[in-house]
Amino acid sequence: MCTRSMGRSITLAFGAAALLGSSTASMAASPRIERHFVVNGRPVVVIQNVANGRIEVKSSKSQEVAVIATQNSSKINFEMEQAGDRIDVTANVADASASPLDLETSLQLTVPEETELQLKTENGLIYVEQVMGDMTLESFAGEVHLKEVSGYIIVKTTGGSLVCTQCAGKLDFNSVGGSAQILQPALTNVNLRTTTGNILFDGDFIRTGLYSMKSGKGLVEVRFSGNDSFDLKAQTATGTVDNQAAAFLKPDSHGTVRRFGSKFRGLFGTFGAGLAKVELSTYSGTIRILKRD
Repeated sequence: MCTRSMGRSITLAFGAAALLGSSTASMAASPRIERHFVVNGRPVVVIQNVANGRIEVKSSKSQEVAVIATQNSSKINFEMEQAGDRIDVTANVADASASPLDLETSLQLTVPEETELQLKTENGLIYVEQVMGDMTLESFAGEVHLKEVSGYIIVKTTGGSLVCTQCAGKLDFNSVGGSAQILQPALTNVNLRTTTGNILFDGDFIRTGLYSMKSGKGLVEVRFSGNDSFDLKAQTATGTVDNQAAAFLKPDSHGTVRRFGSKFRGLFGTFGAGLAKVELSTYSGTIRILKRD
């Protein structure tokens, strides 16, 4: 990553803002603050948001990171800092007596197409569209929506759900109560884990890809196409396996001796040449397997 001879650090608060460096300037109070950071290489954008609100990231052809921040009250401080091609944006609570309504914020970012993201928020939607780069997205209760993104994607939530549409690369999702919907993917490696949420995978399995999906109590549903090729293992302890594709799945064609644990039951099967590997698991929920028309 390249560095600059002079970084820019901007601390923003409603009512005042300081330009850290050789000069200081004041700003009038405003519900909307906009900043632009010029970058040379592939930038890294880090957002720490302790408030409630939406974080939206979209890409452009420009070599800059543009940030638009809005908030409901002066009880939140925004700090924005540039260090070379790394941009840090932090929202801090300035008044401990602030009500939930006072903590409502919104961040809209436009970044170069190839950008690495590290986004963390308490509540509110995280939305990322058409960004190519590794990303780690964390939310306590807010949902995460991704569209046409690619890279090594890590999503962590407590109660928030994931919707990933036309995503490519590798995806790792972990949640306590959140659900995951993977739609029209081009993912070569998928690892989905949730304790009580549901999982839906509706798309193609890339040949030689690895796909693991597990829910403790929820529904795990897989919809595959006639062009797919995969080995399947589906297991449950006290739940059910709803195999609506029995006519298309044949016994394991690789002759490998496979066993379930003493507490589990389920099925093994192969579709096509069995090139991808698909493992589905639930303790007390339902596994549903079906072929799309």
